[in-house]
Amino acid sequence: MKKAIIIVTIFAIVFGVFICTNTVSATEQAIDEETESRLVEIKDNVANSLADYQEKYGSDVYGLVAYILNVIRIYSIPFCFLGIAIGAIHRYVVGIRKLDTLEKGLGLIVTFVTLLIICQVLPLAFAVFVKFGRG
Repeated sequence: MKKAIIIVTIFAIVFGVFICTNTVSATEQAIDEETESRLVEIKDNVANSLADYQEKYGSDVYGLVAYILNVIRIYSIPFCFLGIAIGAIHRYVVGIRKLDTLEKGLGLIVTFVTLLIICQVLPLAFAVFVKFGRG
């Protein structure tokens, strides 16, 4: 009797695993198709955005540089805030016990604030240069 119960249980487990993997496979295929269409849409948006910058600045090179500076401007904000938070942790939490970490934290804060300011002002400086410097 025990052998029969074990065999039925093993058969039920194998059958259940087979059904679950087929369901997961069908779901993955649907997600893959959706993801592929979403990636194509994102690629088209990026291409259109780059074309808009190239049209606005009147040159392929200036448009590409302006597009790259804009991307850097956008992604520098969370990166620098994360660096500032790490520096604050080093300065105010870990630095209470270790004085060398206190100075390291201050250095991190100053570095990331400076980097944030540079990344936010550089696109503006480039736009002013292109607008008034080119003639």
